[in-house]
Amino acid sequence: MSDKPICFVIMGFGKKTDFETGKTIDLDKTYLNIIKPAADQAGYQCVRADEIDDSGLIDRSMYALLLRADLVVADISTHNPNALYELGVRHAARPYSTIIIRDRTEKKIPFDLDHTRIFQYEHLGKDIGADEAKRCTDELASKMLKLKAAAAADSPMYEMLSTVTPPTISEEEFKQILGELAERENNIFALRAGAEELMAKNDFASAAVKWRKAGELSDGDSFFVQQEALATYKSAGAEDITPLTDALRIIGKLDPDNSNDPETLGITGAIYKRIFLRTGREDALERASRYYKHGFVVANDYYNGENYANCLDMAFDIASQADLKTYLRIESEKTRQSIVDRLSKLDDSEIAIMPDALWVFATLSNCYLALRNCDKAKSFEDKFLDLKPLDWQIETFNQTKDDIEKREKLRHGN
Repeated sequence: MSDKPICFVIMGFGKKTDFETGKTIDLDKTYLNIIKPAADQAGYQCVRADEIDDSGLIDRSMYALLLRADLVVADISTHNPNALYELGVRHAARPYSTIIIRDRTEKKIPFDLDHTRIFQYEHLGKDIGADEAKRCTDELASKMLKLKAAAAADSPMYEMLSTVTPPTISEEEFKQILGELAERENNIFALRAGAEELMAKNDFASAAVKWRKAGELSDGDSFFVQQEALATYKSAGAEDITPLTDALRIIGKLDPDNSNDPETLGITGAIYKRIFLRTGREDALERASRYYKHGFVVANDYYNGENYANCLDMAFDIASQADLKTYLRIESEKTRQSIVDRLSKLDDSEIAIMPDALWVFATLSNCYLALRNCDKAKSFEDKFLDLKPLDWQIETFNQTKDDIEKREKLRHGN
């Protein structure tokens, strides 16, 4: 099971019609384009009711999640009766950590909720505009992070009745229920939990199988495609090239040549970088560098930026022209300095609530090391290790660190 906090999503599924306005909207688009990416950005494991049960009935596991989930997002668009009922259960069971959202074009809010703070988005019907999806994702993720940091009452019942004691369920029973869900093989929640557990054990080949099954159940959700590609390329042995070509085929479903998604670009760059390390093919290194650079420039993504700098260093090692070597060295230092300048504006408390805090510290450590600031590098390495990274995460960090140290010794003779 993942250690991430759980965001349980209650909403209608598929296309639903608001009978007051006659507008039909695809609620799956709301989930996939706003709620799920916002939860991922805020560091939550996102679970929707249909991902754990296909009976359409509220069962023991759903009551447990409504009671104990770290966060609940309730989309009340089209006034779906099941979503409204489940929201009522949540408001009765938990004083805080519930976010209500709705399509703003609907005319009326149910009377009992018309005084409640509601996050609003605009749905076009069949889909959500790219700009609106980006705005809502960022704003909703920010709201999630603020709720995580400060537990303030958002249930109308607990705001009105301050002495009411919330019902409880023991940690043992809740873990037992989640464990039962995770053992199933016919739902996304179970497959994701199983895949993450296998990756924690470095069994990437088996994890890739579960990610693929989850992707099939989710109708090709980009997150599961990305994770399948990641696990597939991680499964490659020191001399093995086949998993890398398989991973390229998988990530190709997301059209990385025309993508601005930093995760898709970063994974594609990583695959080509490994192909270069296995085969020495310079065209693979050039493609890795291009994908990483695009992710860095378009999204200012530090992961892509660090790896772009690493690719520049590799290109430096095999370059023969003095002018080219000078350019590559300057460009790699400029890239790392840009990353350091950006991330150094954050204090440790701000980084700590970021879902990728572990990788932020790792990146800062290796960037400072390449910029020859060993004290800063050691400080951020300690912070990285304090977050208890998995074995494969430590191995990834150490590989980059070792490469930088070897290159610095060759360049400066010490």
